[in-house]
Amino acid sequence: MCIRDRQNTTPAPGTTPDPGTTPTGPDADPAGRDAHPAGRDATADPDRGHPVDETLPPLKMFTSGLQHVAAMYAGVVAPPMIVGPAVGLTAKETAFLMGASLFTAGIATLLQTLGFWRIGARLPFVNGVSFAGVTPMIAIGKDRGHDGIAVIFGAIMVAGVLGFLLAPYFCKLVRFFPPVVTGTVITLIGVSLLPVAFNWSQGGDATAPDHGSTTNITMAAVTLVIVLALRKLLRGFLQQIAILLGLVIGTLIAIPVGITDFGALGDAGLVGFPTPFHFGGPQFETAAIVSMCIVMLICMTESTADMLALGKIVGRPADERTIEGGLRADTLGSALSPLFNGFMCSAFAQNIGLVAMTKVRSRFVVAAGGVILVVLGLVPVAASVIALVPLPVLGGAGIVLFGSVAASGIQTLATAALEKGENALIVAAAVGVGLVPIAAPDFYHAFPQDLLVVLDSGISTGCVVAILLNLAFNHLGRRPDADAAEEEPTATEQPKDPMVLPVVP
Repeated sequence: MCIRDRQNTTPAPGTTPDPGTTPTGPDADPAGRDAHPAGRDATADPDRGHPVDETLPPLKMFTSGLQHVAAMYAGVVAPPMIVGPAVGLTAKETAFLMGASLFTAGIATLLQTLGFWRIGARLPFVNGVSFAGVTPMIAIGKDRGHDGIAVIFGAIMVAGVLGFLLAPYFCKLVRFFPPVVTGTVITLIGVSLLPVAFNWSQGGDATAPDHGSTTNITMAAVTLVIVLALRKLLRGFLQQIAILLGLVIGTLIAIPVGITDFGALGDAGLVGFPTPFHFGGPQFETAAIVSMCIVMLICMTESTADMLALGKIVGRPADERTIEGGLRADTLGSALSPLFNGFMCSAFAQNIGLVAMTKVRSRFVVAAGGVILVVLGLVPVAASVIALVPLPVLGGAGIVLFGSVAASGIQTLATAALEKGENALIVAAAVGVGLVPIAAPDFYHAFPQDLLVVLDSGISTGCVVAILLNLAFNHLGRRPDADAAEEEPTATEQPKDPMVLPVVP
């Protein structure tokens, strides 16, 4: 797959650029400066550069970043909320683990958005605790208390270092992610996240007496309608933060309804730094390391798909170097996370939906969200304010967010030439396999526990099937000249924006 079909045209040093020519391509630098190592000029003039490198006024930067935090908050704190009690931690220790996860998610997000050297995708890419590691972490540390957490942290550190070393090689797989693959995976990301929104809409805790109550579901529906109405009625910046406004209004409505919990606000401390190795030094066990290394490969696969999706949405296609930097940020964040008592970090697909819906493409907005996450990790009382948003309210907004991701995947599939060859068959098989864990959660119950790490992720299984079928049908046994004939546009054919659907007369 050709990621870049045009080259930048910058004048040679000491020459005057032709006024009739301008740089082209997703990474063009209007100022004529050399590109930054990750393929873009981070110092470009905000008024003339790419929207990804745009800086907004402080208030807009803060509120847009806060909106990203609100969209991901429940996803960040849920894994430690599940793993803590499973390994035998007290409620206070679990709360400490949640604060540490917010802090490390902020650090990982800053690595992705701002970056340094060849680390960071430098896209509006949010990182947080990966759900893929929850099941194996519980299996590793169940009822072992602090020792269990120490073994988990040791395995994550080794997996992070391994992933960092593999990043330059793993990113080369990008050529096997044409639109037929990326569109399928993006669609599966959105569809796979929708059950999370549905669970939040029911209340989040399946064991609670009010799970699935008419009150919870009604609040989710009310929030959904509010968000849609705000998107329709508002204009400009207020329209862009419709999700945040919807969450605020939904939370205010939920107070008299009686589903807003203020307990966390009263118990929270003012300051709480995540002390390094709070639960003891890391311990290294072979079985745990192997398990978390498998999880790391899964996270790298999902992050690659997410970066390709985000690159299309923001109009800056992710090339090998971008993906390499993004994977290095993922894995470095994961390797450092246990130092501050955090878990494995990976991409948060729900925030991709937020970028697609709001059209705010600035990576500095997400970096502001990363700073807010760090503050929340250091100031527990501030984190508890965000926690006031009831899960049903978050679920109503999540339906829009996650649905936007699926819609972006469908847009990508519209450019995948499904009428050619077996592309439609590739999509059909990959989506079918990817939906198995969603439609039939116990489908693989008889398989070994280690395999369930992969099989229970519809995104991972669908991605693997799409890649393998694309190799089988579109690569193996094909003549190079035939490929070139198909990929080379005719002289009269104009490049098309992959995110714009054709207009039917």
